Amino acid sequence: MNKAVLSIVVILLFAACKQTVKKENIQVTETSRVEHLPFYNDESFTPHWITPNTEEEKQFHKIPDFKLVDQLGDTLTQKSFDNQIYITDFFFTSCPGICLKMTNNMTKVQEAFLDNPEVAILSHSVTPSIDSVTVLKTYAEKNGVIDSKWHLVTGDKTEIYNLGRNEYFVENDLGIPKDINDFLHTENFLLIDKNKHIRGIYNGLNRASIAQLITDVNALLEES
Repeated sequence: MNKAVLSIVVILLFAACKQTVKKENIQVTETSRVEHLPFYNDESFTPHWITPNTEEEKQFHKIPDFKLVDQLGDTLTQKSFDNQIYITDFFFTSCPGICLKMTNNMTKVQEAFLDNPEVAILSHSVTPSIDSVTVLKTYAEKNGVIDSKWHLVTGDKTEIYNLGRNEYFVENDLGIPKDINDFLHTENFLLIDKNKHIRGIYNGLNRASIAQLITDVNALLEES
């Protein structure tokens, strides 16, 4: 084999290797990172690798029941999300900063699962005394919120803040005690499975994190 032919063979092999690696990378981005998503039960968000549908999973931390009202004036409880995966966050309609970007990114999640009744979105107002049902409805109409898919809720401030801090663990200020007078403000989105377990935390301002959230929702749909 002369040098010219050998050079061509090497180039072709190198190209083939590059194509294989590229395909493998695409496969990684289109599927979940692990066989089963982890479970979380505190503000450190240390992953717990539990096999779904086991006794250990049944005893693990779950989001408790709640009673809140959405932009249509409908009362929502945990039963409203029976047999549904839901993505949740905390916002307020008069937010001049990050909330609009969070809402815009959540709209992408809404679009990804618009035709899937097994996926819902739940956004809690952290200024419920201001964000009445009427205010939430106006905000929903302005920002492309589809009422049947995405619920913007108001209600008792103590209940909402307790859910955010002590059940969803949305704030990452580890070791810093807070009470009802400390404003709850976070860019985090959380993924909740059909059994009310926390299965993921995502930066609601980051496009890559939103893409991972959508991937992980699909993984949960396969799991359930």
